[in-house]
Amino acid sequence: MITASDTKLPRISTALPGPKSQLVIDYDKKYMSPSYMRDYPFVAERGYGAIVEDPDGNAFLDFAAGIAVCSTGHCHPKVVEAIQKQAAELIHIGGNDFYHRHMPQLAERLVRTMPNPGDYRVFFGNSGTEAVEGAIKLARYATKRDKLIAFYGCFHGRTLGSLSLTASKNTQRKGFGTLLGGVEHIPYPYAYRCVLGHTKETCGGEILELLEQQIFKRLFAPEEVAAIIVEPIQGEGGFIPAPLFFLQELQRICNRYGIVLIVDEVQAGMGRTGKWWAYDHAGISPDIVLTAKGIASGMPISAFIAKESIMQWKPGAHGTTYGGNPVCIASALATLDLIEGGLMANAKKVGDYISGKINDWPQRFKIVRDQKTKERAADLRDRVIDNAFHRGLLTLGSGENSIRLSPPLIIDEEQAGCAIRIMEESIREAEKSL
Repeated sequence: MITASDTKLPRISTALPGPKSQLVIDYDKKYMSPSYMRDYPFVAERGYGAIVEDPDGNAFLDFAAGIAVCSTGHCHPKVVEAIQKQAAELIHIGGNDFYHRHMPQLAERLVRTMPNPGDYRVFFGNSGTEAVEGAIKLARYATKRDKLIAFYGCFHGRTLGSLSLTASKNTQRKGFGTLLGGVEHIPYPYAYRCVLGHTKETCGGEILELLEQQIFKRLFAPEEVAAIIVEPIQGEGGFIPAPLFFLQELQRICNRYGIVLIVDEVQAGMGRTGKWWAYDHAGISPDIVLTAKGIASGMPISAFIAKESIMQWKPGAHGTTYGGNPVCIASALATLDLIEGGLMANAKKVGDYISGKINDWPQRFKIVRDQKTKERAADLRDRVIDNAFHRGLLTLGSGENSIRLSPPLIIDEEQAGCAIRIMEESIREAEKSL
């Protein structure tokens, strides 16, 4: 809840990082794994709404939201209330071994968002990568096949099974040896950089042809493929939406050959696109849907939602210790109430507002190093992100040269307008170096 002393817009009063923030950064460097990635020296101390403050009292407009996790903003009072109430009643009981009402309550809510409610079952985990791991196991178990197909540019997690599917950056795979066998990657449709010059309405047709005429004929037969996994919008790959026809045709191919279609909605789902799921825009009916991140406003929980005909494995075939934790579920139920109660509609409204304001950016700004060749400019992107930070806006990089804007679904047009102004100022400043 924003109080009279709080703000809804950035407020920077010290050099960045401030002295108290620097102490935390130095402390972190002494004890934490060097594998953590930090784009700039921001230290979080307190959050409310779409604002996060550092220890020095600087307030930042958060357009990263914990990588699309804090869907209802920071410390939404209804989410906090649900967590506090549940923590006083039951913090944990192993849902793998005992019953508790919270798991079927949340499962029912998630199933209601599916194309055919009642035909799906749910398994809870703790993170997106765990949901991917479970989906891999389920697809192999259900089909008695072992081959998997994913896309270049995709990100499905960092544990060894999901990492085998991930094909975003080689640094994410380098040094870990042999990964899961039987995995093949194919290109992802990217209309802006389509080598054949297609538009978003037609880009991807040749990829589907590659799948059926090359992969299925030269590498392994479709009857060997357990699943194809796709992000309807590639997140880590650069926020690239798949053409709707592509998703529809992908489902047709999967249906034809009895292949499980897994849709990874870990980042794109939970109302972020103005619908419950990004795949809803294509009108398809996936066999397995993966969710995490925005499902519980920051509490660690994930789920894979599978058609009942597929989720037929025996007791003990898959399990979890913490998955379906009552406190996390209480946060998720409150989050779903808020998304359904207006935040999903707000995401569409403010998303349309932002799109309308930035549609002319390719004409006003270079965005890439050379607009004719579309040469990427990762260094320019990094400067824009750093410039925005120093103006009080938190963003993150994505893909080779994209900027990730994934604010909480609660932002209003005033906050969106502020972020747009900061981004424009940051781009102009960065372009001076070209």
